[in-house]
Amino acid sequence: MPVTASRTVAVIGAGAAGLAAARELVLQGHSVVVYERETQLGGTWAYTPERESDPMGLDPMRQIVHSSLYASLRTNLPREVMSFRAFPFSASRKPGRDARRFPGHAEVLEYLKDFADEFRLRDLVRFGSEVSHVRMMEDHKWIVRSRKNESGDVYDAVVVCNGHHTEPRIAEIPAWNFDCRSHLKHSGIDEWPGKQIHSHNYRVPEPYRDQIVVLIGSAASASDISRDIAEVAKEVHIASRSVQIQELGNISGHENIWLHSMISYVRKDGTVAFKDGNEVCANVILHCTGYKYHFPFLETNGIVTVDDNRVGPLYKHVFPPALAPWLSFVGLPWKVVPFPMFEYQCKWIAGVLSGQISLPTINEMMADVEGYYSLMEASGIAKRYTHRVGDHQFEYNDWLAGQTGSPPTEEWREPMYLVASRKKRSAPETYRDEWEDEDLIALAHRDFEKFVSNVEIML
Repeated sequence: MPVTASRTVAVIGAGAAGLAAARELVLQGHSVVVYERETQLGGTWAYTPERESDPMGLDPMRQIVHSSLYASLRTNLPREVMSFRAFPFSASRKPGRDARRFPGHAEVLEYLKDFADEFRLRDLVRFGSEVSHVRMMEDHKWIVRSRKNESGDVYDAVVVCNGHHTEPRIAEIPAWNFDCRSHLKHSGIDEWPGKQIHSHNYRVPEPYRDQIVVLIGSAASASDISRDIAEVAKEVHIASRSVQIQELGNISGHENIWLHSMISYVRKDGTVAFKDGNEVCANVILHCTGYKYHFPFLETNGIVTVDDNRVGPLYKHVFPPALAPWLSFVGLPWKVVPFPMFEYQCKWIAGVLSGQISLPTINEMMADVEGYYSLMEASGIAKRYTHRVGDHQFEYNDWLAGQTGSPPTEEWREPMYLVASRKKRSAPETYRDEWEDEDLIALAHRDFEKFVSNVEIML
């Protein structure tokens, strides 16, 4: 693809991924419009006390609430690790700001606003413009329609940054069949008399006062919410597939929180039975069970599909080979440090669109994707974990850095992430406020000071 001065690019979403995309695209000389359904930027980091009319998020006609934040949420990563490489997440000296190393969600939103202001991104955003339809036209241009502009606008390329914390995934809960004394999937859970809710619609603990709550999940949100609810609930019982036998039972330091294996079945009398043999009569089942990738606006004639939470085929989680580079996705990998990964992905996308970086051929990209899928299958990894990068995230980031000629991951970022992860497992109550990596903090702030000096020189 020849080097060109500019492409017209539509970015879907003005959260962290969309803002990173806008910045990198503008740096490469592209003309950018960012579509944002809400009236402010920030994506999932823009907290709202509003909840959806369907607490499980299953009704397709429900009024969708984009954010999944709960009021008490603090980051589970230190601010240094979370930083965009181009914009340090240092403690702000502005009045009223949250200076904690693991800040609350409002501070992250302020950081994203600061990022947008620093790089003059707000003027690129069309607020209140929910995208309703995106498709490729016969001339390989893309038409993007929004609720505000149903006739649509035409672009050379589309970058999808709509996040993946809005469409809930729900646990399958068997019910007990009294006639044949066997477990039947999907049979009778609707007859269980208690309430069910997905964590997407959890905000504050007060509605669970004096209740017996069964919480399904083992990720960060499940850990936080269980402790949040335990402050007011009578009992909290956590059901987890990944729990070890020696971990079962009452959680140390919490008289009213118990850890169980997964739910075995439920009964009409309100009973929830666990595979470890314990039973409780519960008022609420709270699903902290993750989310689905969801692109209801995107039409690709079947070229890109979502199958058991695999978005594919995608080369390196970003480009669908048959539509590259004119369609791309940012932020699909999970169990990662998101903001710096967004930067690497967006820098790659922007460079490819400008012609500064070449992609492999369609066949070569498809062979890479198929090889990745085959490796997953041979390793016994379920399809739904296609985008779980986890332990390989820094290797992935460094690969992206190599494609763009960027410096690799800073020497402090990965070890700082690993220290925080270990502390979170060993001291879940205190890891946000007690740490042992002052040497890494010093290295990070040394890099931050270099950044500030470079910006001052440029100005």
